[in-house]
Amino acid sequence: MHFRDFRRAGHWPTLFCAFLYFDVSFMVWVLLGALANSIVADLGLSQAAKGFMVALPLLAGALLRLVLGVMADRVGCRRTALLGLGITVAPLLLGWLWADSFSKVLVVGLLLGVAGASFAVALPLASRWYPPQHQGLVMGIAGAGNSGTALATFFGPRLADVWDWHTVFALALIPTLLTWLIFAVFAKDSPTQPPPQPLAEYGRVVGYRDTWWFCLFYSVTFGGFVGLASFLNIFFHDQYHLRPADAGVFTTLAVIAGSFLRPVGGHLADRFGGVRVLTLLFLLVGAVMLAVATLPPLGAAVALLFVGMGFLGMGNGAIFQVVPLRFPREIGVITGVVGAAGGVGGFLLPNFLASLKHLTDSYTGGFLCFALTSLAAAAAIVHAARSWAKPTTPAQSEITLSPAVSGTSSTA
Repeated sequence: MHFRDFRRAGHWPTLFCAFLYFDVSFMVWVLLGALANSIVADLGLSQAAKGFMVALPLLAGALLRLVLGVMADRVGCRRTALLGLGITVAPLLLGWLWADSFSKVLVVGLLLGVAGASFAVALPLASRWYPPQHQGLVMGIAGAGNSGTALATFFGPRLADVWDWHTVFALALIPTLLTWLIFAVFAKDSPTQPPPQPLAEYGRVVGYRDTWWFCLFYSVTFGGFVGLASFLNIFFHDQYHLRPADAGVFTTLAVIAGSFLRPVGGHLADRFGGVRVLTLLFLLVGAVMLAVATLPPLGAAVALLFVGMGFLGMGNGAIFQVVPLRFPREIGVITGVVGAAGGVGGFLLPNFLASLKHLTDSYTGGFLCFALTSLAAAAAIVHAARSWAKPTTPAQSEITLSPAVSGTSSTA
């Protein structure tokens, strides 16, 4: 593929806007996690309250992905994204000027979920401009916006050290408003829009057994990634007594691994088969988290979490190599449902880590539970894949599944 052909194939200003919207939105989405140590010190929160505070935006984002996905289908991705960015201004203003208690911070967290729902808008906005032969690169560019989590974890604690955590919300308004302006000027909806999916389609897709399998798998990979991205600041501060800024640096290292290795997971799934790759990745994540559960010295913990987050990021890419092959006609709807499940997983993980820390005075139990969940997911995908050689939905009865799904061939 030549870059000149790629540039002529679609609309690169829209592709850039999709990336920028996704990047800034994910940065805003995890701000409470990035600023958690400063907020906790200011408000004197318990362990359980810490976990719930950083997890709430993840749950809100999961649920709102379905809402924004439906809106994008009906009013267009561009209008939906502009509305989402406009609403995102509200929690930033509230975090700056109003949030001086735990209950008010929770309100901010709920509203931050709108930023997390950007996934359901940014990817179809970019995808619809490009033909099938460019979809991998397009989704890689637009999906790289999840690197916004690294911006939050690196700069958030440092800026809070210089000023305070309220001011960081004010500073986040600058890139958010600039993104809104750039998006309004340069982003365009594709002239070839698919017809809106009927709402009943969501109910039909939820009725498929394989939908629930993919929801489980993505709740482990994406839920693990975004859940840890939101919670590791607290973990490094509590367990290793680091300053908030230093905890942010180590968290950023782990987040970068998960963000930028996502395309590698998709490529490996293309090459060796989605089931094989996902099974191996679940086993590796389980092994890494078992090692983290021993609470090793700081250097070893950082190295293990860097590797573990990398495996989780690769798992995110591998899952969405398999999903379109299982649901070729329902891909828009299934992406929304599975994406929402990933956010729910992200909500559960910080709560488990914080709650078990409160009950046992140790993070061992939380990481042990995550390790066992990942190992169980490895067994589950092997079990589920046994039925994937046969069609399980009307759409699948009319296609031949790629060998990459079952892993019976080294080519996709």
